[in-house]
Amino acid sequence: MLYWTLKNVALGPALNLAYRPTVHGLHHVPRNGPAIIAANHSSFFDSIALPMIVPRQLRYPAKAEYFNQPGVKGRAMATFFRAVGQIPTDRSGGRKSLAALSEAEQVLKDGDLLGIYPEGTRSPDGRLYRGRTGAVRLALSTGSPIIPVGLEGMTEIQPIEASLPKVRTFTATFGEPLDVVEHLRALHAGESEEALDEMIRHPRRDDLRAATDEVMRRIQAITGQEYVDEYSSVVKARRAVQGA
Repeated sequence: MLYWTLKNVALGPALNLAYRPTVHGLHHVPRNGPAIIAANHSSFFDSIALPMIVPRQLRYPAKAEYFNQPGVKGRAMATFFRAVGQIPTDRSGGRKSLAALSEAEQVLKDGDLLGIYPEGTRSPDGRLYRGRTGAVRLALSTGSPIIPVGLEGMTEIQPIEASLPKVRTFTATFGEPLDVVEHLRALHAGESEEALDEMIRHPRRDDLRAATDEVMRRIQAITGQEYVDEYSSVVKARRAVQGA
């Protein structure tokens, strides 16, 4: 309820009027049924921009820290993020991360839209970084298509060091859906049907990587960003050590 109030009454109309986004390819987002909206990630504003544009509700994995801050402000923040459908995600790995992946999988099994940033965290410098394989894993386990999205102009609105966004226009381009199952079948054309079915049920690491790289290639084709074949989180950690 809060999601739709914010989107259609309290914030959405004002934000659309102020930012005047240019949108291409929105028809690629299905009117019903599950899909994964996979976008580049360079700004906190990304998670405001896409729900502004997509007619259906988008649910996102969000940092677990947003849900466990102390005090009244922390409880209010947690209530807000849950009310708008965000999924608390522990990034430390292990069982907690698997629990978040399971909740994201259920979103798709319920026939809803899941927003995800394959890079895993915001780009430190506006370049496009290596994608993590979670989106492809979810696509295979639920049969959901992945819709690549290129967001442009976001670092001008809210660069990574800024606490508040500026009012600037931006562009969102939705690419053609990627059927991961068909993509992997094409990569292994000539293999037996039994082998192909086994590959889909139990995908190999190199197949997950190949499909993820295809998602990132499609995003890059939209945005024209320089691509870095390294995880954004690794680059951030290295820079933090160097700057210490």
